[in-house]
Amino acid sequence: MNLPLVYHPDYVAPLPPGHRFPMQKFARLYDLLRTDGTADPEQFHQPDRPPQAWLELVHDRAYVEAYCTGTLDPKAQRRIGLPWSPALANRTRIAVGGTVLTARLALEHGLACNLAGGTHHAFPDFGSGFCIFNDLAIAARVLLSEGRVDRILIVDLDVHQGDGTAWIFRDDPRVFTFSMHCEINFPARKQASDLDVALPEGMEDDDYLQTLDRFLPDLLTQVRPDLVLYDAGVDPHGGDLLGKLALTDSGIFRRDMQVLMACMAARVPVACVIGGGYCEDLAALVDRHALVHRAAAQVARCYRL
Repeated sequence: MNLPLVYHPDYVAPLPPGHRFPMQKFARLYDLLRTDGTADPEQFHQPDRPPQAWLELVHDRAYVEAYCTGTLDPKAQRRIGLPWSPALANRTRIAVGGTVLTARLALEHGLACNLAGGTHHAFPDFGSGFCIFNDLAIAARVLLSEGRVDRILIVDLDVHQGDGTAWIFRDDPRVFTFSMHCEINFPARKQASDLDVALPEGMEDDDYLQTLDRFLPDLLTQVRPDLVLYDAGVDPHGGDLLGKLALTDSGIFRRDMQVLMACMAARVPVACVIGGGYCEDLAALVDRHALVHRAAAQVARCYRL
């Protein structure tokens, strides 16, 4: 099996105890995938910190420089929801590099997974909802600017609408944004994706998977992307603190298998990021984030990638 996985020790940055976005989950996920037999050490690739020019393909220079230097105004910092530190500024840039590397590896191997990423609430000139720089949008712009792809489909199954991504690509026909999210959840003001599927509160596994099946195969046929960027957020889980849907572990795994198998059947490379997930039980949260990597490992074996 040659499934590439992307991880960097700097994915972890210190935050105040009890924060809803515990950074230690990234290291715990890396350890779990190695100890449970999902991945061998040689499958892991380590990203570099990206050049500022990559960030500026999506984000305003003034915003990038203010955030990276710790001079962002307090109101804008509060909107992000994460306390600034040099370690966090470095970490968020490394994670962007990880998603770019994951996308490149997906084009080479057919399938690749980042152990971070999915910061889809970041807009060009501000961050929001624990999202500082939009790694999905930056990866798409980098690959497009390099001529590696002509058309990208972003499949965003985080429970929250990918509003920043939708805004960034609102006038860019090269990137099709598809967001399937809980209708009454954050953000209160939704943006217009190319396709939005708003789900009712409390939706369970079977209804969710049937809804996804009504849209994804046709999208792959209609859009004909050169690459899928898949945000595999686990916050649709019924035990998530911020979710409002009711998927089970089995439902999350079946969802990930459904997405990956649909992409493989359409012969479209897919790069996965882990997206959101919020739970007081850190071990349970890490196990949920591992589901997309386990699904990818199974698909890689099935297709002999």
